[in-house]
Amino acid sequence: MTDPRFEDITVGDALPALTKPPITEIQLVRYSGASGDFNPIHTVHQAGVDSGNGGVITHGMVIMGFVGQMITDWVRPDQVRRFGVRFTGISRPGDEITVSGKVVEKYEADGEQRVRCEVEAVDQTGHRKVKGEFVAAL
Repeated sequence: MTDPRFEDITVGDALPALTKPPITEIQLVRYSGASGDFNPIHTVHQAGVDSGNGGVITHGMVIMGFVGQMITDWVRPDQVRRFGVRFTGISRPGDEITVSGKVVEKYEADGEQRVRCEVEAVDQTGHRKVKGEFVAAL
């Protein structure tokens, strides 16, 4: 966590990026157990093929979790006021995901100094997987 201060932030500032190691199939099995999402397209190759996805695909929430990790590496979880994403692409085992973001607005609301930031997650080829935003009180 970098503990940013409102007065030190400028609109346009980049947030510290986070690059995750390549996604593994065992990671997806573990996520299935932790989340209760046992859809076989996430863990069984043939189910992924039969569904038209060409093989196993990553749970979208795994990628959203990576985005959440990047955010809470920058601010404390109790500072996050809003966080949402739109899923824009499929991820697969072997993909290396990088999450980045930037400050797009500074304002005051409910007696707090806040920043609104845009975030995105892309794979090693630059294909976007998630686009979203969050608001944090600094």
